[in-house]
Amino acid sequence: MVIVALSLIGATLGSFVGAQVWRLRAKQLVEDSAAGERVDQAELRRLKPLLKPVATDRSECIHCHHTLAWYDLLPIVSWLTLRGKCRYCKRPIGKMEILLEIGLAAIFAVSYIAWPYPFTNMVAIVPFAVWLLACVLMALLFAYDARWSLLPFGVNIALIGVGIVFISVSFALGLHADVPLWSPLLALGIMGGLYFIFSVAGWSGLGDSILGVGLALLLGRWELAFLAVFLANLLGSIMLIPLALTKRLHRKQHIPFGPFLIVGAVVSFLWGWQLVTMGMQASNTIITKLML
Repeated sequence: MVIVALSLIGATLGSFVGAQVWRLRAKQLVEDSAAGERVDQAELRRLKPLLKPVATDRSECIHCHHTLAWYDLLPIVSWLTLRGKCRYCKRPIGKMEILLEIGLAAIFAVSYIAWPYPFTNMVAIVPFAVWLLACVLMALLFAYDARWSLLPFGVNIALIGVGIVFISVSFALGLHADVPLWSPLLALGIMGGLYFIFSVAGWSGLGDSILGVGLALLLGRWELAFLAVFLANLLGSIMLIPLALTKRLHRKQHIPFGPFLIVGAVVSFLWGWQLVTMGMQASNTIITKLML
């Protein structure tokens, strides 16, 4: 029942994230246009109506701007029954929304199943709840960066704030009792400092460095931070090298790296120690065989 409940909550928040992605994009376009930057005017005209006061803000189609009814907003179900199209203008809704709903439903359930700390009492639920909030922010960053190759500064800062709360609660509850204080600092250096150097060199955006700070605070250990960076680069190579070999990826093309960092961090947080242990055992086996 807990897993089902968490899946439903995750799907609902995935729907919320899907709406906020478009509102953030509309806000970004308005701000860029006001600053004199070149923006897609057609996209600006289409999304600007999404910016409304909170009191009058209602979910609406980004194409026809028809206010959506409650039965249009049922997570996963509405998208499937409408076959991915708006009920009113028949324009495609897009795949991002359904993927966010399914993705957050899955990560909420998996986080409960693979949670690395014991649920000994009600207080132990606090870090889990903070982690789920971080997952919502990571989903928002993932979707925005994947679509527009940009990590919104405000959301990045919010993730850092949640990361500070998480690591503080973890130390207070004794979840990091075996972690020396220098370990989180080294994690910040690995994920935040390393990508800051990359951004100065022009190899990545500054947003990746800020994202790295938030992720490092959630991981809290230098070993997990190192693993997250390794997995992010491994996933990036697996996906991008074939595109480069087939010439569908150009040398100067901007690649959003935030999604890879987020996936690497989530995998490291939930299964990091198992992966580290497997790696150490494999290394010891190889070394033993070579010595023999």
